[in-house]
Amino acid sequence: MWGIIVALISGALMSIQGVFNTEVTKQTSLWVSTGWVQLSAFLVCVLAWLFTGRSSVGALWQVENKYTLLGGVIGAFITVTVIQSMSSLGPARAAMLIVVSQLAVAYIIELFGMFGVDKQPFEWRKLIGMAVAIIGIIIFKWQK
Repeated sequence: MWGIIVALISGALMSIQGVFNTEVTKQTSLWVSTGWVQLSAFLVCVLAWLFTGRSSVGALWQVENKYTLLGGVIGAFITVTVIQSMSSLGPARAAMLIVVSQLAVAYIIELFGMFGVDKQPFEWRKLIGMAVAIIGIIIFKWQK
């Protein structure tokens, strides 16, 4: 149950953040806005680290698959692409497409066991679920 609650909060926060970042971008620029997002996130993480236990930062260099350290780089491009998609499509349409893309890529990662994730068997019901989500986007976007 906790995982469901956290996932719902995450989705809500991502939508709100996308709207906020898009507004800041309108008043500044794409890279200034993105830089601010990453810098402010870094500061929050440093403060949280100071107050919650101070695990060794040096442990980062012990991570086995070094490519997994690219999460922050990917995060910067997530911020940029969310801002651009919300600016051109609006928050609801952008969020729907982002979620369907996340679902499709996550399923491919599971199917092929990529990046250290346990490989999962193909299931038609999951593919049908994604198709239903895509049909939902088409219905949502449909105009007379």
